[in-house]
Amino acid sequence: MKRTLIHNAMIVNEGQSIQGSVVIEDGRIAEVLTNWKPLSAPCDETIDATGCYLLPGIIDDHVHFRDPGLTHKADIFTESRAAAAGGVTSIMDMPNTNPLTTSLDALHAKFDLLNEKCIVNHSCYFGATNTNYTEFDKLDKHRVCGIKLFMGSSTGNMLVDKMNSLLKIFNGTDMLIAAHCEDQETILANIEKYKAKYKGEQDIPVKEHPNIRSIAACYTSSELAVRLATIAGARLHILHVSTAKELKLFSDAPLSEKLITAEACIAHLIYGTSDYSKLGTRIKCNPAIKRPIEQRAIRAAVNSGVIDVIATDHAPHLLSEKKGGALKAMSGMPMIQFSLVSMLELVDQGVFSLETIVQKMCHAPAQIFGICRRGYIREGYQADLVLVRPNTPWEVTTKNILSKCGWSPLEGHTFNWKVEKTFANGHLIYNDNKVDEAYRGEELRFDYKS
Repeated sequence: MKRTLIHNAMIVNEGQSIQGSVVIEDGRIAEVLTNWKPLSAPCDETIDATGCYLLPGIIDDHVHFRDPGLTHKADIFTESRAAAAGGVTSIMDMPNTNPLTTSLDALHAKFDLLNEKCIVNHSCYFGATNTNYTEFDKLDKHRVCGIKLFMGSSTGNMLVDKMNSLLKIFNGTDMLIAAHCEDQETILANIEKYKAKYKGEQDIPVKEHPNIRSIAACYTSSELAVRLATIAGARLHILHVSTAKELKLFSDAPLSEKLITAEACIAHLIYGTSDYSKLGTRIKCNPAIKRPIEQRAIRAAVNSGVIDVIATDHAPHLLSEKKGGALKAMSGMPMIQFSLVSMLELVDQGVFSLETIVQKMCHAPAQIFGICRRGYIREGYQADLVLVRPNTPWEVTTKNILSKCGWSPLEGHTFNWKVEKTFANGHLIYNDNKVDEAYRGEELRFDYKS
């Protein structure tokens, strides 16, 4: 059995950074060597990681790989390739595809596609509708990561807007419910208000997007979701929290004590309203990029433990689909290839610590979803690992973007951190700017306890 030694890295794991080495054998972490602990046996291969940081592979609980049915803009193969290049070793795919992943047949077909095409480890959500809650008990809870609930409309039109249906959803499962929260009535009223303001124009300027998908729209929906989950005793994970007001709904209690958790997304952590003037609809997403005061509050909540997870909401569209303004341009952006390096840039700026990034992007997703034997650098765990090197400047260009849509709002930006190597299940899936396109990741398994 081949043994690979990753030698002399700074290991960032479980709240500390410590110099050491890791041995990979048979797809797993066989040894974690710190404090001068010697090897138990010789290794066949040694990777000199001097000057690098070794992190658990990133777990992204929120991606839209657009497969099946929307593959003109992205597909599982291309986006998992971008994930590997970004240090992401596990993904959870959303159900707003074509067909929607809202039936058992569509769910099984999605798993078949993931197993056929996905370079990284994977699972997917089952999408809730106003009527399909009777299917929840038929789901394999060791295989399906959760129920996706759109309490606000977005790509795919999966809005659940009937109170009776919401009550049945929250009371009808003990699986995790991941919710997109924006109040549709508030949004529609805001659209009419801004149509009147820009009467005679073909669209509303994108700078008004955060006023249409407003703080009130986010809070009204999130408050309802938290209230329903609390009454039902349900597990609720609110996605892409974007406002300071919403933070009042969550707790800074230890993660092990929470039934209700919150996610922040990369875009809301790195962009603010001033960026619309330069990037326009390239940064149009739902919920909208908001004012700097909201961004500062979300960043502080990451550090305080009110926000539990950092994810991408990776959502590729063609640039031609991003034309228009607040109404016509599609919402979403491709971020998975650059999520880790974007957060490491915030580490350099003093916004977060390395240990916090690993907690929010590796440990917490594994804990919240109950992912078996991943998310930590521990002996016996799957060898999902990423080596990153600081002080290695490189620029984002169309030539190094791996997402199928071929663009990024980060084009022209220079990062100081570089992903050098990514391992999934001990296999080197990204190395020296190349992805092993022949490799296929494993299905995630969840330690579901009734």
